[in-house]
Amino acid sequence: MGFLDINGVTKAYGAVEVLHHVDISVEEGEFLVLVGPSGCGKSTLLNMIAGLEGITSGEISIKDRVMNGVHPSKRNIAMVFQSYALYPNMTVGQNITFGLEMHGTPKADRDSAMADVAKLLQIENLLDRKPGQLSGGQRQRVAMGRALVRDPDVFLFDEPLSNLDAKLRVDMRTEIKKLHQNLGTTIVYVTHDQIEAMTLSTRIAVMYDGYVQQLGTPKEIYDNPANVFVATFMGSPAMNVLSARLVEQNGALHAVVTGSEGQDIALRIEDAPAAYGAYKDSNILLGIRPEAITDPEGADRNARNVQSLPNTVGVTEPAGSDTFVTMTISGKDCVARMRADADVHPGQPFDFAINMDKAVLFDPKTEERIGA
Repeated sequence: MGFLDINGVTKAYGAVEVLHHVDISVEEGEFLVLVGPSGCGKSTLLNMIAGLEGITSGEISIKDRVMNGVHPSKRNIAMVFQSYALYPNMTVGQNITFGLEMHGTPKADRDSAMADVAKLLQIENLLDRKPGQLSGGQRQRVAMGRALVRDPDVFLFDEPLSNLDAKLRVDMRTEIKKLHQNLGTTIVYVTHDQIEAMTLSTRIAVMYDGYVQQLGTPKEIYDNPANVFVATFMGSPAMNVLSARLVEQNGALHAVVTGSEGQDIALRIEDAPAAYGAYKDSNILLGIRPEAITDPEGADRNARNVQSLPNTVGVTEPAGSDTFVTMTISGKDCVARMRADADVHPGQPFDFAINMDKAVLFDPKTEERIGA
């Protein structure tokens, strides 16, 4: 049993089921991120944990206490909304302590808790202001302070940074990460931003179409995606997923792709899992991250299986610390991540280096990872 357990939970509106038998166990102190595109069910699941949405079937429990039917005010959870949901006629200090006041907490205790939270969030100088006098980042800190002051069992964040500009989002992401590290609180956090998911979480639940597609650590999700959706949703730029054929040559399995000139390129697979054998002489999908395709000088020196990938440079995109190069493989655009000073030009023949240690194979029909 975890600190927060979601067991076989479904949600239906009439005959339409929008969440399908979700099973997630969250340990105390974990930072779980629910990530996925709009409409995947992540906010619905968060609202069910909060008690704002009813559960059609299944069970949600916190600290071994079943929450089905328990009013939100009785769950000892705190929620931070995308819209901040601050009272405009109250000062920052009053907004932070309002929940405590409603629960009958003595004023001295409220003031002490407010002072601690204001110091933690560095908003001591804002306590007498109204929300209308604050920037977006300051309002978000106040919303977080209102949640923190209650010392709940679970914090729920519903896309809290989506209203902020790009730089402020990065700054607030760091603040939330620091808070979690310093306080060790249990957090469930909803976002559609996979960078937020990767940087903040201890575990990620990738959701799509009402199903949890994969649950794992950021490294597990990134390196070993369960299916093509997870592979292409998590990562920026996305994983390249290329049509290939699996053949045996000289006693080893090779993924054969088509180069920009129509030529076959056989890429050797070392230490192939036994499951790959069932796909010999069959079509497969080859997944490779952009950073696993680079110039020979930039290839990972610790990799055991770096091979040459001759091709023609299509488009180059300088991005400061990197240069992204697009080429054509198996009739699809394929992105390589090069060093910033890589000497590449559109139309130029180039021998790329591909790290096949990082390759994953998918079934072309089910789009599930082979050997998962």
